[in-house]
Amino acid sequence: MQIAYHLGAHCTDEDRLIRALLKNRGTLASAGIAVPSPRSYRQLLPRVAKSLRGAAAGSDTQQVILDAVMEADEAERLVFSNDNLLCYPMNTVSSQGFYATAPQRIAAYSNLFPKAQSEFFLALRNPATLVPALIERANDGTYETLMGDQSPITLRWAPVIRRILAAMPEVALTVWCNEDTPLLWPEILRAVAGLGPDAALDGDFDLLGTIMTEDGLVKLKAYLEAHPPATVDQRRRATTAFLEKYARPEEIEVEVNLPGWSGELVAALTAAYEEDCAEIEAMAGVEFLVP
Repeated sequence: MQIAYHLGAHCTDEDRLIRALLKNRGTLASAGIAVPSPRSYRQLLPRVAKSLRGAAAGSDTQQVILDAVMEADEAERLVFSNDNLLCYPMNTVSSQGFYATAPQRIAAYSNLFPKAQSEFFLALRNPATLVPALIERANDGTYETLMGDQSPITLRWAPVIRRILAAMPEVALTVWCNEDTPLLWPEILRAVAGLGPDAALDGDFDLLGTIMTEDGLVKLKAYLEAHPPATVDQRRRATTAFLEKYARPEEIEVEVNLPGWSGELVAALTAAYEEDCAEIEAMAGVEFLVP
């Protein structure tokens, strides 16, 4: 069996991916791909993983999980998606660092089905926009409760990925930038589902529908229908052109207004993020999706 874990990160997906896959539940089931309702595992998986204390789950524990999440008797691939699998939003930053528990959590989820082929999927987001989004998302969250004594310049993604690879050198890890997701969305859906790039799925325009005007999306669909792209690059170029003209500014522009944050700091965080992404893309063992 293959197990796909889509881990977020926080404030990158808002359950859009799992909703898109659930729309295709019947099609995916016919291909041996099970997409359980997130309600069945959001609390179960972290609880069981924590109870194992680093050990591999036995057959009885594995069956408990399968009984809780599966509707069919069997499947070749099982897809889980929840951005709290790594940690809760306000635990993203701690005295131990940025996403400090990621290596242990990923190792623990691999141990839920130790004989299965586990794959992990993670979208990165610029800390300059991630921090305000985390504060907005958390109940009664404040800058101080999120950041503590940590400097924002320490929020680096490359060390997170290096720690994951050091803890699990053989991990199957697919990474992309959240900022690129509108151009990568169809490929991300199929990668998480375990399908080839030409597989037919509903939901290819779900994300674009949230950041483009309705008129712009209608025109994009009409253009692609009249001029079917021969390659992924052609589809992305067309999408980029329509986004430049019809994107909703309020959906793609993020205003950063945090205590002590200057324009210079936001620029420094963005530059560090871009450096991290370039470093991660070059890491052996990471599949980095780029437009």
